[in-house]
Amino acid sequence: MRIRNLVAALSAAFVGALGFAAPSTAAPSADVTPYIIGGGYVSSAPWAAAVFSNGSFTCSGSVIGADWVLTARHCVSGSMSVRIGSVYYASGGTTRTVSASYTRYDLALMRLSSPVSTSYVTLGTANPPSGSTNSIYGWGMTCYSGCSASSQMKTANVQVTGTTSDAYGGPAIQSTRINGNAWRGDSGGPQFYNGRQVGVASTANGTTIQNYSSVASSRSWITSITGI
Repeated sequence: MRIRNLVAALSAAFVGALGFAAPSTAAPSADVTPYIIGGGYVSSAPWAAAVFSNGSFTCSGSVIGADWVLTARHCVSGSMSVRIGSVYYASGGTTRTVSASYTRYDLALMRLSSPVSTSYVTLGTANPPSGSTNSIYGWGMTCYSGCSASSQMKTANVQVTGTTSDAYGGPAIQSTRINGNAWRGDSGGPQFYNGRQVGVASTANGTTIQNYSSVASSRSWITSITGI
């Protein structure tokens, strides 16, 4: 859909280079549930990409072109593959292996082994304004502790509070929950403002705050790699 104390990455496999740290404090009270992308379930997302490492679901992502998926750098490890166009990470859609990956800050561009025909996200060219309402998407855990990734993609609204750094020190957008927030498994998933993807899930505290790597800050790099 990040930092435990703002520095743990949102990997769903709960392992990996920057996998979310296990909670070290008691789970928050029930009045803030559900914690992950608590807004609701998504019925259609042809641009969605479920990201797998060595055959296991690890992260969320988005299709930005026929040959390209955008996700988080900390999601990239081992043999990578994706399931595209299904709101269920374990079934439906189209599968592809990843032939190459390129990284910058906590962003990763994954080149697909062959093109896919689907709808693609439109990338933003500026960060969303502070105070704006944005939407986030992902297959992350549906509670703070003791549950697995959501089998169906979820979405929630968040409010931008300013800028910060991602898991690798790159520019990021910070937001706070409105009706849900990101947690493990939402890593790499998109943040949208006015119909454009402005961020990629990097870190969160599992209760209120999430930090998404800025797409606009790396827009020229994305174009230099993908031509998009």
